[in-house]
Amino acid sequence: MLWRIGKINKSLSRRFKIKTVFGQDDPRCMEEVIERRIRHSLDNEKSGFGELPDLIFVDGGITQIRAALTACENCNVEIPIYGMVKNDKHRTKALIDENRKEIPLSEDAINLITRFQDTVHDTAIEYHRKLRDKEMSKSALDDIEGIGEKKKEALLKKFGSVEKIKQAKIEEITEIKGINENLARKIKENLK
Repeated sequence: MLWRIGKINKSLSRRFKIKTVFGQDDPRCMEEVIERRIRHSLDNEKSGFGELPDLIFVDGGITQIRAALTACENCNVEIPIYGMVKNDKHRTKALIDENRKEIPLSEDAINLITRFQDTVHDTAIEYHRKLRDKEMSKSALDDIEGIGEKKKEALLKKFGSVEKIKQAKIEEITEIKGINENLARKIKENLK
């Protein structure tokens, strides 16, 4: 998210699907995302990403700061990077720089960063929910020629699951509009 004069500019908000990191490696994921974000701005300042940020906040400590610094070094840019130091309630209480120097924050700055974190958190949850819903809507029916989205929905509505479609009789499957005996047999064959 890009902030300008203490306000979120949602039009410059971007979500990235991780492409080069497999498994759980948050610092590497952060490095990839920051590098891709910077390269988009460097390649085309008039793109939807806009100009380079004045500074970067990372949700974490020195490990995350180093990941962000590596991303900047890979792009040959210098951008100040600060990690967010949390209190015992997991709320930001200060910033930390790459030398582990803690920078205390005023109440206004804490509130601004908290709004930023909350917005980013909500965006991430919404994005992951969309990805999960999309993944859940995939099924073995997707690979069967002749079964489009409407027939797939009708099959799942009638039988409730792919497993129950496997157990259904050909005659039961042909009760669905647009599915003849040949297609019903193809469905059964493909689901074996």
